[in-house]
Amino acid sequence: MLLLARSDEEWEALSDDQRDYPAITRWFGELAQRGVLMGGAELQSARTATTVAWENGKPILTDGPFVEAKETIGGFGIIDVADLDAAIEIAKTWPATSHKVEIRPIVPVD
Repeated sequence: MLLLARSDEEWEALSDDQRDYPAITRWFGELAQRGVLMGGAELQSARTATTVAWENGKPILTDGPFVEAKETIGGFGIIDVADLDAAIEIAKTWPATSHKVEIRPIVPVD
């Protein structure tokens, strides 16, 4: 999985041209054409999150993310590639250079 980390405030301060959604759309489209894209989406900012935690076995709801952080996950892409090297090559092509791309394997379900 490619986790697309960004500062929500910095991303929201960019103009639409600076965000370059057409390049991002092309990037996802190219991965889909290659048959390696299994899914993905942009996420709304972390301030829209609702967190469920447990206290003494009871669920407690809070508004906002679990962790206060400068960067949050702004989106994700699920890819199916042979190895980490292939995932790195794809991550290097991510067009939104204000993001960081974290690559993490998904735990297989048997």
